[in-house]
Amino acid sequence: MHPSYQKLLSYVSEIKHLNHSSAAAVVVMQNDQIILEHYEGVHGNEHSNLIGIDSMFNIASARKSYLALAIGYALYEKKIHSLDDCVSKYLKNYDQQIFQGTTIRHLMTHSHGLDERDDGSIYREFAAGESWAYRGINIRIITELFKYLYDYDFTQLLKERVFMPLGFKSTEWSTEESEALVKVIDYPEQKATFQLYPYDDGMGSNLHTTAREFALWGNLHLNMGRHEGIQVVPEDVIRLCTSIQSLQYDDGRLPANGLFWYVQEKAKERSEIGECVPKGSYQILGNTGPLLLVVPENHLVVVRMYNKRYNYGGKNYLHYLREFSNRASDAFTIPSCSKMHRL
Repeated sequence: MHPSYQKLLSYVSEIKHLNHSSAAAVVVMQNDQIILEHYEGVHGNEHSNLIGIDSMFNIASARKSYLALAIGYALYEKKIHSLDDCVSKYLKNYDQQIFQGTTIRHLMTHSHGLDERDDGSIYREFAAGESWAYRGINIRIITELFKYLYDYDFTQLLKERVFMPLGFKSTEWSTEESEALVKVIDYPEQKATFQLYPYDDGMGSNLHTTAREFALWGNLHLNMGRHEGIQVVPEDVIRLCTSIQSLQYDDGRLPANGLFWYVQEKAKERSEIGECVPKGSYQILGNTGPLLLVVPENHLVVVRMYNKRYNYGGKNYLHYLREFSNRASDAFTIPSCSKMHRL
């Protein structure tokens, strides 16, 4: 094994240990081929199966990239006129005063300014488009929007139009425990469970996939919707999802987003992408540790999987996310950035 590959895997193992994850996996594709694959650990914090190619991880918020593709279809098929349509044009069941000026673009780029209290009431943190904050309420609204537009769940569209043509066998919204599912650890001393959310939350939660199929999901985007020479997803849908759709912020520290994906424009302090990763790259993350990095400049897809809720580093977790993508950049012959470009 190339020394730089081993160095990256050692780093993945180190963070796995520090964060009390029981499992880790790495799959790297370049030029449509797997060039590195690594599995270690077990499915939970009690006696359980060894991690392997069939192990299905709960990817938590990384499922946003799947919802993003569904909304990309809605735009492509003119179900939505524009990203700049106000949400109130489609959904009437929310307080119109609070939602005033909130567009689909704001919801898809985390610039909507909405949040939710423990009692379920919605309030506004800042005016739509004026800042950026990662909150969960936009996922529920966008999920509702898709169902309003198509009269069925976005998961059905993905299964029929994407998963089946790709031949996916191990990507599913799981509702029952099985030996293939990697359990999520909240606390090392507590029993782990395969689910993060209630079955009926309506947001396509508890999406499980293997490291290989997660990498193929990234590779589909890298190839602009093509898989083994066949155009599975329209190129325009992929372009919508993975190009910058966020507005310019007064605060230069805030990240750029496509449709939920973080997109590398230039190094941003509050972005999860490392400053050494080339422009045009994009990444998605879940709080159980899955990370999918796509680097078009080097025709590269990098997947890292864990099974511990909350990413290592506490309030400084972004540092470790950037550190991983920077190390991946160094390992797979992406030119390193100079000190002048570092944060």
